[in-house]
Amino acid sequence: MRFSHAEQIWADFPELAAGVAFVTGIPAGNGTAVAGRLGQFYAAADAHLATSSEAELPQTQAWRRAFARMGLKPTQYRCASEALLRRYKKERSLPSIHPVVDLCNAISVAYAIPVAAFDVDQVAGSLQVRYADGTETYLAFSGEREQPYTGEVIFADDAGNVHARRWTNRQSALSAMSPATTTVLIVAEAMHESAAADIEDLIASVAGELTAVWPVTVQTAFLRPDQPCFQPASGDS
Repeated sequence: MRFSHAEQIWADFPELAAGVAFVTGIPAGNGTAVAGRLGQFYAAADAHLATSSEAELPQTQAWRRAFARMGLKPTQYRCASEALLRRYKKERSLPSIHPVVDLCNAISVAYAIPVAAFDVDQVAGSLQVRYADGTETYLAFSGEREQPYTGEVIFADDAGNVHARRWTNRQSALSAMSPATTTVLIVAEAMHESAAADIEDLIASVAGELTAVWPVTVQTAFLRPDQPCFQPASGDS
């Protein structure tokens, strides 16, 4: 497993801040209860929404500008954190999917930053954020297969599988967390003014929560143009 952003992504979006957590040793099955750990993060989301709409937050505004630069209508295609905040505002909670995903989603709304969790065993070789060449394939949760348009920003592996479309808009069913998942790559990305510091805090929260729940091993890293790649230490997938 190797994760990176393509050189052209850094060139086009120099304000990008990215952090990763590579987690091994997650017990198979999804019966672990984490609901009691989510309240602190929901409270942070409440604090955001008490003074601003999700669309007006600087984190969201930065992603909206990025989506516009990619030729996407920001109100038609929203980054994952904005979509989660919209849902949270309506329902005052988020659906339970998998304990790791539930924690990541709660942390995402707390920081208003997109957080993706990929089942590493479903990724063929390396994973890179790059521009699509139009030959890649995306598996939707509906079961349909889609082909990203040429130039779309995607998460792609060495086999041409797309694990997220429109950058932070929509993940693939292929590497979604399941009861069989034991190794996960968690990626957080932001572009607002305090993005670098916020990403560090967010990744620390992810690592702290996961190690509090399970006896897992977590490796973390922060990516930048001069250090654009993450590869787990020897001995991990």
